[in-house]
Amino acid sequence: MNTLQSFYDNAFAKIASTRDSFTPEITLREVGLITSVSTGIARVSGLPGVGADELVRFPGNVYGIAFNVDETEIGVVLLGDYAHLHTGDEVQRTGRVMDVGVGSQLLGRVVDPLGRPLDEGGPVTTRQRLPIERPSAAIMDRAPVNVPLQTGLKVVDAMIPIGRGQRELILGDRQTGKTTIAIDTILNQRGKDVVCVYCAIGQRASGVAKVVAALRENHAMEYTVVVVTEGNDAPGLAYIAPYAATSIAEYFLEQGRDVLIVYDDLTQHARSYRELSLLLRRPPGREAFPGDIFYIHSRLLERSTHLREELGGGSLTALPIIETEAQNMSAYIPTNLISITDGQIYLSPSLFELGVLPAVDVGKSVSRVGGKAQHAAYRAVAGDLKLGYAQFEELESFARFGARLDAPTLKSIEHGRRIRACLKQPELSPVSVPAQIAVLLGLTAELFDTIPLDKIELAERALTEAATELSPKLCSRFETANSLSDDDRNTVVELARKVLEPFQVQTQLGTQP
Repeated sequence: MNTLQSFYDNAFAKIASTRDSFTPEITLREVGLITSVSTGIARVSGLPGVGADELVRFPGNVYGIAFNVDETEIGVVLLGDYAHLHTGDEVQRTGRVMDVGVGSQLLGRVVDPLGRPLDEGGPVTTRQRLPIERPSAAIMDRAPVNVPLQTGLKVVDAMIPIGRGQRELILGDRQTGKTTIAIDTILNQRGKDVVCVYCAIGQRASGVAKVVAALRENHAMEYTVVVVTEGNDAPGLAYIAPYAATSIAEYFLEQGRDVLIVYDDLTQHARSYRELSLLLRRPPGREAFPGDIFYIHSRLLERSTHLREELGGGSLTALPIIETEAQNMSAYIPTNLISITDGQIYLSPSLFELGVLPAVDVGKSVSRVGGKAQHAAYRAVAGDLKLGYAQFEELESFARFGARLDAPTLKSIEHGRRIRACLKQPELSPVSVPAQIAVLLGLTAELFDTIPLDKIELAERALTEAATELSPKLCSRFETANSLSDDDRNTVVELARKVLEPFQVQTQLGTQP
């Protein structure tokens, strides 16, 4: 009993001595007042020392970014639910810019641009924070793009290759499969030591839930971070989302990792910035967009790069997505992004309606970098494939008029039809490099030309399965060799000939199959 009493006496004595020794300090704090609140923004007076892009705190733990800094007041972009804010409420400075928690703890999680969890995995605890707006790497810190990023899509890897550190734009009308290409690319990174960041900007909640479900079902969330803003979120959140996602990706980049980031989509990002700018009375320009709309995307995409070995050798590959209207690639935002990025993958509604999936229009798509990083095995077949496909597309339009065609023209058209059929691919089913090489070599050797079109899918599937029997040494040479040797080519062609023979129809010279 005495021991317990002495314990309490000592504890209370320490509390009393601490209380007596405490001297309250007076700190200077700037406090402003809300003068008006409207959709997504607030005007605040009484913060003379606030800096541009500084984070300010509102009642209810709502934050905002000081966007307009004028003589008598500031225009603040709100980053959350602002329904409870009223004129006259106090606003406090934080003395810091907007930042986001980064780290490996985010892998497998679904978060908003402020780092708050949106899934059922509990709170996200990170040890480091990075500003969402960071300068891009200096030119002398960058290395050439020389390693391919395999998408698992035959049409992309063969004809529009993407390198690690490249920025490849995906554009097309709505509902043409833009997100599907990006998700297939993320799924194909499994086992390749590539971290993926998927940034959904102003998307429908149902669409985002479908994407997350697909990633979980295919075990891709283990190496993926999903950053989400929904369509009903404040426009300020949609505006900062891609910058926050890029800072999360840059954490892994600086660790020397290879990272893939998908912005889905930057059309919504541009619209949210236009909304904020007009509400803040910034001067409108073309299509009512503000004058710095090009700059907000260029400073975002310039952060994607391949770093020198001395800096870890990491890479950040960007796949920004843009929605066109009525196939108009020359609209303001699409032309801006085409000029910023290193190529584009254009998805055609007409091909989509014909059932050609993915609906990639090879004629309007281009990669300005990836060919340098493409595997030698692809380069050995891609040239002939592109030429044959281009000839087919040119001749197909004439064939629709019902004109009589000579035998060589008919052969080119039939060959092109086989190319288009073999480049079809169902969603969420990326194809390995050896299987792609086997199909592409079979096409260039014209082994598919005598197979009826209705059996192409079965024949291609059989060849893809047979490609798994290729020796590991040969498969490794596909990815490491400087050129495709004649022996390797002959080995694959012979395998393709053996597998495809049961599907082929024997035809007489000069007749169509």
